[in-house]
Formats: sequence, C-alpha cells, structure tokens
Amino acid sequence: MWPIIWDTDPEIIKLFGNISIRWYSLLFAGGLVAGFQVSKNLFLTDRWSMEDIDKLALFVFIATILGARLGHCLFYEPDYYLSHPLEMLLPFTWKSGSFEMTGFRGLASHGGIFGVLLAIWIFSKKYNKPIFSILDIAAVGGSLAAIFIRLGNFMNSEIIGKATGSDIGIVFKKVDSIPRHPGQLYEAFAYFTLFVTLFYLYKKKRNLFEHGFIFGLFFTLLFIARFVIEYFKENQVGFENGLTFNMGQLLSIPFIIGGLIVMYKKRKKTELKG
Repeated sequence: MWPIIWDTDPEIIKLFGNISIRWYSLLFAGGLVAGFQVSKNLFLTDRWSMEDIDKLALFVFIATILGARLGHCLFYEPDYYLSHPLEMLLPFTWKSGSFEMTGFRGLASHGGIFGVLLAIWIFSKKYNKPIFSILDIAAVGGSLAAIFIRLGNFMNSEIIGKATGSDIGIVFKKVDSIPRHPGQLYEAFAYFTLFVTLFYLYKKKRNLFEHGFIFGLFFTLLFIARFVIEYFKENQVGFENGLTFNMGQLLSIPFIIGGLIVMYKKRKKTELKG
C-alpha cells in the first residue's frame, strides 16, 4: 500500500502553444465560485441586494488575484521580479525575440488576503457598509475557497512536504522518488474543518458575538494551522533555509496576533455592553 505514487499531469488538456487548461486553474476558479456562492447566500440572508453583492464580488476577485500574485513576487522572489516588474502582472515573457506564455507561476495566500482586506475596506468606505459584517461572511467563504486552492497545489505536485523518513507517505514522481508528507492535503483538511466551524457559528451562534468575532477566529485558526503545517513542508525558496521560521510562518504571526486582538474586542455582546 505504501508509499502512494502521485504522478498526475497538471495539465487537463493542451490547447495550443504553451496554453493549456490546468487542474490548478480549474480548482482555483472553482474555489472562488464556491466561496462566492456560500457568501452570497449569507449576504442575501442579511438582506443585501444582488447589485451590492456583485460589486463586492468584483472588488474581491480582482484583489485576490493581484494580491496573491504581488505577494508571491515580493515575498518570495523579490530580486527577480523587481528586475522584471512587468512579469509580475503579465502572463507571458519576452525572450529571444518572441513571446512565451507562462501564466502566473506563483501565487501567495498571504498576499491574496492582504489584497482582499484592502478591497473590503475600500468597498465598505465607498458604499457605506459595515466592514466587520462583511469580513465575517468573507471569512466563511474564504475558508471554503482555500480548500480548493490547496487541492490545486496537490494536483500540481507543488508545495510538497518533507520526507517522512519511512515508506509511509506520498511520492511526487514529478519531483523525486522520496515518500513525503502531503502538506497540501494537511492544509486542505485543516481548512475544511475551519469552514465547517465558521459556517456553523455564523448560522447558529453569531448573535452571541459582535460582528468581527468570526473573522478574528478565522485569522487565528487558519494561520495557526498554517504555522504548524509549515514544519512538515519543504521551504519554497532557498533563502528560507537559513531562517528559524520560514516565510510562510513569519507572515502568519501578525495574522494570528491580529486575529486574537479582534476576537478579544468582539467577544460576547453581553460582556461588551456591560
């Protein structure tokens, strides 16, 4: 039975040239759609109009892509991308007198979350909407989207785990022949548990807390899980090897602290109202 051999082609179908439909792209898009559908239903329950929901969705969609892309470029490969700034936002490069379609090779979840937070803040100011009520719902939908994204990483055989040191594990044949921890699946399971927890709290218990508590819990639990699971994952770039904590862990710490602060401030309504 062990080890499990994983050798799935990241491409579903090749269209022409370097352009293809990939599992990661399909799952990334599917995660955004699934997260949007859950969030939409919660917003409709709160008597939002579809016009406002669509406006917010556009803000968040653009911010997710831009934030995740810029986050990867600036957090993980700043030297290269600051020397090739156009490649941060363009899905192709110019080499040897011709275009090479590369797609967006590299998206960082921390950057995506920064982008979403900024977009929600701008939206709330522009349309006079309560920001913490938006963030609570975005947390529920976002935790669902995160599951799909990590499954996409698994299909790509990327963000792989460290060697297990035994026959138990998954061999990512496109990388090497070593049984490894499936870090992507560990994260996907953690995010599934988070989604179920947040969805239940929002539907059944949200009246016990101020708006924002669920969002704070989302940050706290998601990034604690991310921090711990990083110990089972290979570093993504070389400079992380000399650090006590890798980049994913370092970027998670302020989110955990921020989540705890928000939870404290938005704890039980009865306690806050004295």
